[in-house]
Amino acid sequence: MKNKKLFADGGLTLIQLFDRFGTDDKARKHLEGVLWKQGIVWPHCQNKDQNKFGVIKANPAAKTREGLRWCGGCKKPFTVTIGTVFEDSKIPLRKWLIAWYMLCSSKKGISSLQLQRNLELGSYRTALFMAHRIRHALKENGYADKLDGTIEADETLVGGVTSGKGARYTGNKVPVMAMVQRGGSVRSKVMPTVNGANLKQAIRENVQAGAQLHTDAHFGYRGLDGEFQHHSVKHMAGEYSRHEGENVITTAGVESFFSLLKRGVVGTFRSRIAGIFSSPRRQIHCISLKVPRRF
Repeated sequence: MKNKKLFADGGLTLIQLFDRFGTDDKARKHLEGVLWKQGIVWPHCQNKDQNKFGVIKANPAAKTREGLRWCGGCKKPFTVTIGTVFEDSKIPLRKWLIAWYMLCSSKKGISSLQLQRNLELGSYRTALFMAHRIRHALKENGYADKLDGTIEADETLVGGVTSGKGARYTGNKVPVMAMVQRGGSVRSKVMPTVNGANLKQAIRENVQAGAQLHTDAHFGYRGLDGEFQHHSVKHMAGEYSRHEGENVITTAGVESFFSLLKRGVVGTFRSRIAGIFSSPRRQIHCISLKVPRRF
């Protein structure tokens, strides 16, 4: 269920959240409204004929659960969770949707232990399983559209501190580049190494030609002036922003994104920091690099 928004409105309070997903029946109906907005689609036989779908009434004696439907095409029962990260899970659906909201609305991330406590889950392994599935569903490998408007780009090193190596040791860190569209979304990716070729390739793949591009004075961004409206700030000279008419040239937005990411590493994921960062590549899968959005 990639790229699906579970929460359509802009702001959702905790009270509204529990009113909406207070029961599994409410949670299931909400999920059906999201995934079947244009009508029911049964992935097994690709049936879209609404006249060939039926509802199987719940029957506790026969162990028939709520939400079960019947496809007249392939003669198989199914539910809305088939083909989603919720499939084959015994965890109540209301807890899944609340966990999804908590992960997406927590700017600095949320630990699996906190999920376990807040959702009254049976074990830490259950909470970790839920967190991994949700982050997997949020992962995006490709984008249909490119970022446009004003884009801020920067790179940083993400990783823990190795005992006895000093704060400047980079052997256990991984370079990450991010591009922030002002008033829009963020795209970030692990870089094999930070050089001009890799930086320019990432920008060309993700930013619309002719867009306004703000970077620092890193040598790797040189040569983009002909393709983008490229502006840079010189951090080494103490310049972090400047005004050019009504336009503010700065990389503060992308730096704030990195700040939130690293605060999550230091705070939320601190107890597991040694295990996560023993493999620099692994940490990108453990910590979502997507900008937390308000659903």
